Formats: sequence, C-alpha cells, structure tokens
Amino acid sequence: MRTDTPQPIQLSDYKAPDFLIPATELDVDLAPEATRVRARLTITRNPASLGAANAPLVLMGERLKLISVAINGQPVEYTTTDETLTIANVPDSFTLETEVEINPLNNKTLEGLYMSSGRYCTQCEAEGFRKITYYLDRPDSLSKYRVRIEAPKAGFPHLLSNGNLLEKGDLPEDKHYALWEDPFFKPCYLFALVAGELDVLEDSTATASGRTVELKIYVDTGMRDRAAYAMDALKRSMKWDEEVYGREYDLDLFMIVAVRDFNFGAMENKGLNVFNASLLLADPTTATDQDYERIESVIAHEYFHNWSGNRVTCRDWFQLCLKEGLTVFRDQGFSADQRGHAVARIKDVRALRARQFPEDSGPLAHPVRPSSYVKIDNFYTATIYEKGAEIVGMLKTIVGPAVYRQALDHYFATNDGTAATLEDFLASFHAVTAGNPQLRADLTGMMDWYTQAGTPQVRISQHYDAAAKTLTLNFAQATAPTPGQPEKKPLPIPIRLAVLDENGAPQSPFDADQDSWLFTLRGVQEEMVIRNIEKPPVLSALRHFSAPVTLHLDEPQSHAFARFKGDSDPFNRWEAAQGLARAIMLDEIPDDNLIDAFAQALEATLLDASLDNAFKALIMGLPTEADLAQSQSPIDPAFLHSNRKRFKAALSLRLHDTLTGLYKSLATAETFSPDAASAGQRALRNALLDLMLAGHNRGAENAASVNLAFRHFETATNMTDMVGGLVALMHVQDRPYKDALDAFYARFKNEPLVIDKWFALQAGCPHPDTLARVRKLSQHPDFDAKTPNRWRALVQGFANNQSVFHAPDGGGYAFLVEQILAVDAFNPMTAARLVEPLSRYRFYAQPYQENMRQALQMITAAPKLSKNVLELATKALAAEKSSEHS
Repeated sequence: MRTDTPQPIQLSDYKAPDFLIPATELDVDLAPEATRVRARLTITRNPASLGAANAPLVLMGERLKLISVAINGQPVEYTTTDETLTIANVPDSFTLETEVEINPLNNKTLEGLYMSSGRYCTQCEAEGFRKITYYLDRPDSLSKYRVRIEAPKAGFPHLLSNGNLLEKGDLPEDKHYALWEDPFFKPCYLFALVAGELDVLEDSTATASGRTVELKIYVDTGMRDRAAYAMDALKRSMKWDEEVYGREYDLDLFMIVAVRDFNFGAMENKGLNVFNASLLLADPTTATDQDYERIESVIAHEYFHNWSGNRVTCRDWFQLCLKEGLTVFRDQGFSADQRGHAVARIKDVRALRARQFPEDSGPLAHPVRPSSYVKIDNFYTATIYEKGAEIVGMLKTIVGPAVYRQALDHYFATNDGTAATLEDFLASFHAVTAGNPQLRADLTGMMDWYTQAGTPQVRISQHYDAAAKTLTLNFAQATAPTPGQPEKKPLPIPIRLAVLDENGAPQSPFDADQDSWLFTLRGVQEEMVIRNIEKPPVLSALRHFSAPVTLHLDEPQSHAFARFKGDSDPFNRWEAAQGLARAIMLDEIPDDNLIDAFAQALEATLLDASLDNAFKALIMGLPTEADLAQSQSPIDPAFLHSNRKRFKAALSLRLHDTLTGLYKSLATAETFSPDAASAGQRALRNALLDLMLAGHNRGAENAASVNLAFRHFETATNMTDMVGGLVALMHVQDRPYKDALDAFYARFKNEPLVIDKWFALQAGCPHPDTLARVRKLSQHPDFDAKTPNRWRALVQGFANNQSVFHAPDGGGYAFLVEQILAVDAFNPMTAARLVEPLSRYRFYAQPYQENMRQALQMITAAPKLSKNVLELATKALAAEKSSEHS
C-alpha cells in the first residue's frame, strides 16, 4: 500500500495571492549545464488578500540551485524545500533579488528551460516557470516583464523573448545580448525564451487600424520554405479575428518558433509562440492534407489566445476551460470558414466522440471546470478543450450570432488585463441580454454544463396524427453517475429540429428563412407538438450537432435511411449513415438485406454530383472499432474487429465496380494545392482505394486492385497519396506492403517528421504480428523515447490500435506499462497521457478486463512514480472500489 499519495488542490480553497509582482526583470546567462538566472522582482502586499498583512513571502521553485537572496539590496534569511522559498517578516513593498543556477541540457521533462536539438527553449504552462526561478507561479499573478538574455554568438545568433526588442549588442568573449520588454501584464506561464541557430521566414501585415506588424517564423536551418503555409495561415487568422471578433493584434512583432522536442502541440506565449515542429512545417512531399489542416487550425488557435487567454487570462487552473474551450470554439469557426462548415463540423464531432465521450463515461470523467486536481497537467483533456468549446457553441446557439458577438465584446472589454473566471464570462451574456427576459431565461442553468461531468442521453419518442396533421415529440434526458457526482441535474439542451418526408425532402411549416426549429430541453421530460405536417414525418433532430449529447430516436430504420439519402443537414445525413453502419456491425448475425440497402444508399451518395468530395470521403468512413466499443457492453474487441472487417469487405465486393470507376475518374492534379477542394478530392480518392482493397482475399481477381494500390503509392507526388497507398496496402500485408514500407523509409530516413509517420503506420496496422513489430521498432536506431513525437507515434499509435492492443493474452497492455514506467522517470506529463487506454477496463469483457486491471496495478505498485501517473492510475482503480460499494 502506498503511503506517499499526494493531496489534491481544491477549487473551494482558492484565495487571492498575498503578494503582487507588478514588475519582473530577468537576466538570463545561458550555459548548457549551468545557466544563471538573476531575477529582480518588485513586490507589494496584496490589499485584496485577507491574510496578507502578516503573511510570509512564499515563492514556488523546483530543481533550482539557489545562489543568493536579497531584499532591497541586503541579504536576508530564508528557508527552502524541494518546492518553495520562504522569507518571513518582509516589508509591505520591496525589491527581491534572487540568483539561481539551472541545467537546461539535462532537463528531459521539457518543462521550464531546456535544450532541444542544441537550442534553448521554454515551456512554462502550467507550472514550468518555477523550474526557471523562484516565483509566484500561479495564473492570477500578473506582471510586466523585462528580460535580458546573454549567450555565445556561436550557435546562438537568435536571442528571443516576449514583447518588443529594446536593444541588442556585443559582449566580451564572443558573447552577445538582447533586451526584451513586454508592455502588457501577463502570468508567468506565458513567459518564453528561445536561443539558437535558426532560419527565419519574415513577412508583415497591416491591422484594421493601419498599424504594421512584423511577422517572423523561426525554424530549423534549411526549413524556411516549409513555414510558408504556416505564415499564410497566420495572416488569414489575424484578418479573420479582426473581421469576426473585432480583435486586433497589440504588439509590433509576432513570432513563432518551431522545436522538435515539445510536450504540447503549441504554446501561446505572448508575442512568441512556440510550436511543435509537426504543427508548423509542411510541404507537399513531407506533409499530408491532414497536417496542413492541423497547422492551419493550431496556428489560428494559438494566435486567438492573444485575447482569449493572454489579454484575459484565467484566475486559477480550475478555470482552464475559460481560455481553452473558448479558443477552441474560435479556431473551429475559423476552420469552418476556411474548409467548409459541414465538413468541419463533422470532423469536430467525430473527434469529440472519439476522445471526450469515452472520457466522460469512464473513471477519469471530470467536469469542464473540475473541483480538484493533484497535477493540473492531467487536465489538459478533451473535456476541457472540446466539451468546453461545445458549451460556448450552445451559448451562441441560444442567444444567436449577433448577441453572442455583443457578449464577447463585453467580456473582453470588461476583463481586459485581468485573470477571470467562468462566472465573469457568463456575466457578460447576462449583461447584454438584460433587456431581453426570454434570452436571460434561456441562459438559466448553463453554469451546470461547466460543473457537471457526464454526457447527457437524450431520447425522443414521437407520434404522428395524420388526421390532425400533428407530430408530438416527447423528450427525456438523463446523465449517468460519474466519480464524485452520483446525482445529476437536468441540463438546458438546445436541440435543432426539422421534419422531412419519407424521401428525405423537407416539410417546412416554419418561416421560409429558417431550416429548423430550436427547442431547448430543460426538464427531465418535456413535450413538443408540431402542427401542419402534411405527410408521414421523418424527424431530423440535433441538426448541426447542436448539443454534446447522445441522441436516441425511437423510430423505424427506414427513417434513418431517409436521412441518409436526403437530409438537407449534412451532419445529420452523415450521422444517419454512421448509425446504420453501427447497427449492422454490432449485429451478431449479418443481415444481408440491410447491408444491400446500406450499399445502395452509399452508392447513390457517392454518385451524387451535387455533394462535396470531402463530405463523400467522410461518409465513407465507417465507425471505428473504438466508436463501436462505446455502444457495446461488455466490450469484445475481437468481435468488433471481426464484424467491422467483414462489413467493410462486404461493401467492397458489392460496390467494386462503382469504387473503381470513381477512383479512375478522379485524376491527380499535376500541381499540388492544399486548398479545401483539392484536399477533398484526394481524401475521396484515397477512401475509394481503401474500400476497394478491403475486399482483398488473395484471389487472382484481386491482383488488379493490389497492383493499383502499389502504383498509387509508387507514383504519388504528395505525402497524402503516399500514405493513402500504404494504408490501402495494409489490407494485403505480405510483400507489397513490406516493399512499400521499405521504400518509404529509404526515401525519408533523414526526415524526422516523416519517419514519425513510418513508425505510426506500423503501430496502427491491424495485423496479429504488430505487437512483435512494435517491440522491434522500440529498439530501432531511429526510435528515441525522449522525443515525445517519436514516442507518441509508436506507443500511442499502438495503444489506439484496438484489435492488437487488446490481445486476449494481455501482451499489449504489458508493453504499454513498460513504456509508461520508462518514460515517467524523465517526462511524467507525456507518460501520464497513456494511462487512459487502460482506465476503462471495467467496461470490457473477460479476459481483457482482468488483464487491464492487473496492468494498472503494476503501474501503481511501481516504487517511483510521478504525481501525474499516480493520480490517473489510482483514479482508474478507485472507480472499481466505488462501484463495488454503490
């Protein structure tokens, strides 16, 4: 039994800091193993803190070698622990000077100041700044920063930090310095420093008010051209935020730096964003369309943080969703405008269901605003980000676009330069609806979405009275208990509705300028009557996925087919196809008639010239095995894999001629373009090829399809088609697949980001020998567990491979445990993120359940375990004890 279980931090214990630090001056003398950081802090007691009058000064600090401490120029007595520096009897206002030494070279946590590929880099969110110097490392401690950086000229020509460059110059001994100043108050988690040899892509943009902003993207030497798309995305993001949200950039310089070793995707440090190189660098030969799309989205996300996160930050880490959920919603809006609203919405919902829905129903479920945590690193979750964004979307749906914009303008104006809370955010909606009692009433209960975990289940039953021409809908909602929340409140759920006929065409008793009603379900049960329905109705509910719920419709299967064939709402058309496919694959006895009907509907969709190619590619994407697992109890991974594979093969055989004809009609463009239309065509072409090969049975009649897939790979002029060929060849295995993998490695062995793909493709291959292959790859000369991108490509890629990871003998779980414990020794944040695949073990059939439970017990029994991993593993096992006692 462990006796070192850390105590959680509680939201209810929040108190304002006893001290304020209005000004921070740092002098950083860089050396790989002995960097000196001198901090000069202007400090005053906080009049808003009830206990500040006699409080000692307590600063956070970890892994720091303390050299000196002085107040107003005089040495003082102090005490230290592994995590704090405490000074008693300090004046009400004073200047604190400290000097510490740190070791960036050996900092493998990738938090604080560390070295990546010979360059210095920082990551301070959430609690990394305390690994640079002693400080009030909390988001409600706001300060203005002046930073002086000193380093050798050789190897470190660029010395970068937040804000504006005030001066730079030479120093003795072939060294130089740069002095930066950020004129805006910010929390220390937004501090950034980068130093090293870098290429730079430069550009500029004019703001709406006419100011010129310099734009600089720093990348590895020789990679400048691969930053061109990121620069274009940045300029489009800046213009979009001005036009849609009225937010203009506030400094004269905006910089981005790409680094290889990074725990996150990117970081919104004020004026100096730091990006994982995989989310910044792209050209047609090395990046897929998905890479381009993610670069566009993440560039926008981090830039939008300048207002939703930087100018208005969060009071404490319990309010993390205030900056992340809102900013995700903003970047989703940008992506929808760039890529098409229907396709973007489907992709957003698909990601939400794949990541957040399982989280919300498992032992790691937590509210969007949690009430406690041990390590805040563990709460950078899909719930905080994606569900948080859905709540903002519901607010916009309820009040409408115009009032939503007024609320956001009010929020930014009222809270600019402060550390805010969710209450502040919702107060802005109440403020702008003060003259509209109905809208104010509609907002009632929205805070419960932030404080209550779990995904609501909504059921709609219906009765059509042909004589009265009325459709009566009965709504019911329920949310299952989650850890710490056995009782659930009903939530306000906005549900967009339309009525179709049996052919999928709309019946429209509502106003001509609308395509739906908005009904907000508030109670546990409610009723709605729709009049003037002339024909037998087909209900189209939750259009555009108007709320993050699971919808159950009491209806015949023919209604789902009607929506599949003709619903005017693209999301619900896709949703109908997903639901039908799910029902077929979960059926223990295949229904050939139902498969025929699905194939015919899919064929009609593919041949419909009015539909977007990207949408067609999405509707071809069957629910994954992980998706299916959410609808099966207990979960049997082998059954799901077998049934999905069988259904896909059946579609392939039924539609072979149509698939082949469409594939051949989609010629590859001579010149690559990452635009939405071109990407959509490539997506459809690759989806067609994949389904064609899914019917492979080694017979001579399939030789043509195999040859076609290999030619597709071999002649590809872009990475999207090359990967598409490899994915299709996974159905074949044997020589064609192995030859393609070898050729891929030989061509790209000197391209780290592409070799990440090579590892991930093999880890995700649904073949019985994949675990053996993955173990062998973990010993490959190009595999380095200290590089998060490479480790995630192999290990997370394998953990997401449902049929192989969930091997009945537990071998997949054992491999994951080995990897988690090994990486936890030096990078707890990254290691902890892979505890989640084991956490839902109680939902699985035997022997999977017992094997997963034992794997979690192996983790918790490890003699040295980080707080990050311990918190998640113990929560997963604690849920079992809770269910036994309930």
